[in-house]
Amino acid sequence: MNFASDNWAGVHPAISERLLEVSSGFSAPYGASDFDKKIELRFNEIFEREVAVYFVSTGTAANSLALAAVNRPGGVSFCHREAHMLEDECGAPEFFTHGARLAPVDGDNGKVDANHLKTEIERFPPNFVHAGQPMAISITQATEIGTLYKIDEIEQIANIAKDYDLPLHMDGARFANALVSLNLTPAEMTWKRGVDILSFGATKNGCWCAEALVFMNPEVAKDLPFIRKRAAQLFSKSRFIAAQFDAYFKNDLWLQMASQANAMAQHLQLGILNSKNTRLAWKAEANEVFAIIDKATNDRLQKQGVVFYQWNTPRSKGDLVDKNEVLIRLVTSFASEKAEVEGLIALLD
Repeated sequence: MNFASDNWAGVHPAISERLLEVSSGFSAPYGASDFDKKIELRFNEIFEREVAVYFVSTGTAANSLALAAVNRPGGVSFCHREAHMLEDECGAPEFFTHGARLAPVDGDNGKVDANHLKTEIERFPPNFVHAGQPMAISITQATEIGTLYKIDEIEQIANIAKDYDLPLHMDGARFANALVSLNLTPAEMTWKRGVDILSFGATKNGCWCAEALVFMNPEVAKDLPFIRKRAAQLFSKSRFIAAQFDAYFKNDLWLQMASQANAMAQHLQLGILNSKNTRLAWKAEANEVFAIIDKATNDRLQKQGVVFYQWNTPRSKGDLVDKNEVLIRLVTSFASEKAEVEGLIALLD
């Protein structure tokens, strides 16, 4: 039983089939083929406006190049204290921006707190050369602890970004899971709320290797072709990323896969709520469930072949776990099955 991460899941058969279909013959490289351009235009339909789309290989690349596109000398980007780009990307955003910094912002439930955000931005007054200058704000949807920004929360942060003339970036590694959970369209969760740049993730949701940078204003991305090339993210055989997105969007497969993952997370959450020996750490809103178990149960589950990760307690929830317990993360995917979830629930007691 594997609940370690949706990264562990394989590839949906429809995506594998599409890759096989485009694997023969010849096609212009480096995104120049008609097929590549057709899929890029498909993003316009998805987002209900003209957008600029750049395929990359990983979410880390997408996040890093998003910030590189809006980089400034002495630049500072603001993100949640436990954001993936700050804690889990090995300094890549700083590396690809040639030294721009990430400034942590506190907030409960994995979300940037608007008041804290304003306070942190004010620590960098205009024209004070020693401090540097603000250059972007980034939020993660769904967050690192499986919670979601509601649309009013996105708007609140977007308004702050507008007040300080900063672009708002969204790390959407689990964008589809957030989308179906909130019952929104891509437009409603991004540019209609004030998001300027999106790291559009598909790898965690049934693709092999398919991520995209989406700029709601193509003019902002005018230098991205050179930035992407310099970062070694311009694929020669880019049709194989385009093919994945082609299958991903066809007949709303991407939303179906995310719905399956979310449904399995809700089923797991219900089982934990009914458990005598396991506590739900906080409400699961997408496809990540966080639970608290005692150390003996943790060891037993691992010996029984259940795969999951222990998780650091969020700083805002410091007293949640006592010395005889551990916090664990359980992630479902498009490939998770009800029988597997029920098997884990049975083992928890």
